Amino acid sequence: MSKIILDLCGGTGSWSKPYKDAGYDVRVITLPDMDITNYEPPCKNVYGILAAPPCTMFSLARTTAKTPRDFNKGMIIVKACLWIIWQARETQALKFWALENPRGYLRQFLGKPPFTFMRCWFGDDGGKPTDLWGYYNIPKCNKSIKPVRGRDNTETAWYNTVNGSPERRAITPQGFAQAFYKANK
Repeated sequence: MSKIILDLCGGTGSWSKPYKDAGYDVRVITLPDMDITNYEPPCKNVYGILAAPPCTMFSLARTTAKTPRDFNKGMIIVKACLWIIWQARETQALKFWALENPRGYLRQFLGKPPFTFMRCWFGDDGGKPTDLWGYYNIPKCNKSIKPVRGRDNTETAWYNTVNGSPERRAITPQGFAQAFYKANK
């Protein structure tokens, strides 16, 4: 019986990839194929949960009046992730869980996280301070690269050098994913 890893709002599955490569039964629960709000997790053998709800409504960068911030809308997905974690924990098999989001307004709802990291701490390019809540072993930094700042040498430019587009910035960096796996296998 293999250990199940649920990758909630997993997008490309990059955070859970090290688990999949190691032979775990990885289940990426993400739109458009699967909706986290009506997902029923397996009753047994959920070993770990990785949750990465969208940061759209919690982002410090969201400042446009055209599409105002809506915490209620953002919390629907966060609550769905937490409910699945709760259900898996109730079975006594869950060994770890982590919920990730770029540093922002989600702290007002979940409190200060036990760990906040920068991509460059794990050998990945750019900044992007990212919060990690949950019950897990903190990953060890394997190497740190000097971040490359943007043309105007500002922190914002440095932050935005990470993978280009917002969609690509949302992909979990492989250095962090590998370090998290090593600490939580």
